[in-house]
Amino acid sequence: MTDSTAKDDAKSKGILWFFGALCGLTLLTLVILGAWWGTEPEMFNVLEEAEIYKEKSGLKKVPLGFVYTNTLAHMAEVLMEKPGGYISNDVAPPGVFLDNIRSWEYGALVMLRDGTTALRNHFARNQSQSIEDKDLALAEPYFYYEPNSWALPSSESEYDKGVRSLHVYMKRLYAPTKHQRRAQFYSRSDNLWTYLEVVIKRLGGLSTRLTASTDRFAGAAGILYDPSGQKEPENLIESTKGVGRTPWLLIDNVFYQARGASWALLHILRAIKVDFEDIILDKRAMNTLDNMIHALENALTPIMSPMILSGDGFGMFSNYSLSMANYIARANAAALDLRDLMNKG
Repeated sequence: MTDSTAKDDAKSKGILWFFGALCGLTLLTLVILGAWWGTEPEMFNVLEEAEIYKEKSGLKKVPLGFVYTNTLAHMAEVLMEKPGGYISNDVAPPGVFLDNIRSWEYGALVMLRDGTTALRNHFARNQSQSIEDKDLALAEPYFYYEPNSWALPSSESEYDKGVRSLHVYMKRLYAPTKHQRRAQFYSRSDNLWTYLEVVIKRLGGLSTRLTASTDRFAGAAGILYDPSGQKEPENLIESTKGVGRTPWLLIDNVFYQARGASWALLHILRAIKVDFEDIILDKRAMNTLDNMIHALENALTPIMSPMILSGDGFGMFSNYSLSMANYIARANAAALDLRDLMNKG
């Protein structure tokens, strides 16, 4: 009887040890996957990516507007094909716990939407009475699909349809088929001015929310949204004195949303530098555009801390949000100057 009890105890301990080891291994795997999936995508060369797609499609040259459109399409592909894929609609670990990269994706997605809207409504239209491009009319709404849908349809499937529509437009820029008219791209100063108006508001909003990481930097009256874009209006944080201080648990989310927006806008501006080169040189605005690009490059400097520090402005520890706000504000100032130059005769 005693031997039988000892054997049962040993068997129970063995089972507990096995399940303990299995749980530990699973947890370790999730931590490693989370660290890998949470890594921000690297920057890419907009000209090289345009050349790659040109050769892949069998085209002989890169027409005007090709680089800008390919940059939008490739940004969407990066969102879906980076390590872990598109994470904002994940419902299982580790993706469901990676709020930083989800905020990054949302920031990049907002800039992607703005760039696609500008292409549909301005860059591809000659005048206010012109007919919009049919492929861009299909592409834009797909990118506005909700970012956290995991099925029926999933966010990725809708964004992929948008990418395919952009690719069709790109091919029509070069060689339309017998039943298609040639796509158009107008790199005019008034078109760029209109897009910059949107960019200025986006950067201004990000700068205000970043500086709200300390209560002494309360901004203009309004409300502070959950930066991930996932929560409903009843979860908004309200303040009668201003945006109020960003809650401690949301500081990193605001920071990473600004990082994602900076990453996307940087590539869009590099593409604009190529496709709007003539008008930018004519307006003597290339240096201003370079200043804006340089500020965003500084905003994407690699992060050396495992967590987003939020010290006081002149305290013992740095405040990453204030550093990011400085670069965003510098980019915003350059955007204001660039807008004014585009508006001059």
